[in-house]
Amino acid sequence: MYSKDQASQIKQAFWTAYGQYMALQPSAEGLRINWINYKTGIKHLAFKMQVDKKSAWIGIELSNPDLTIQQLLFEQFEEYKKLLTGILGEEWQWELHSTDEYGKTVCKIYTVLPGVSIFNKEDWPKLISFFKPRIIALDEFWNDARYGFELFK
Repeated sequence: MYSKDQASQIKQAFWTAYGQYMALQPSAEGLRINWINYKTGIKHLAFKMQVDKKSAWIGIELSNPDLTIQQLLFEQFEEYKKLLTGILGEEWQWELHSTDEYGKTVCKIYTVLPGVSIFNKEDWPKLISFFKPRIIALDEFWNDARYGFELFK
């Protein structure tokens, strides 16, 4: 087992390595981008990547505290489901009003890679290979679809 400080250092090392690996990858618009803290421009709408000791996940998280707006955002994504799935090249899970790790109600559209650990450096290439094409696909999707979400700004 790792101490809290050691675990934090390992996580930081992974995200630093991932950020350096992705640094040369331009956005769909050809611009430099912070892939780890992707900015959608819509408050409470985030593209997230998470990894722990058992699995990794990447997805879209809608966390607006107003559940009606959260649901409207989710329904807007449903209108773009065919485009999103086409760009991703795979089906993702869609959850309306689930609970996140902090007990907050969120909507999620995501996929999971089971059986990997951030604490096993041998898994890091698998994690990078899992995250990279999907965050690039989310960026490509957002480049096309973001105008349909302008009213949520």
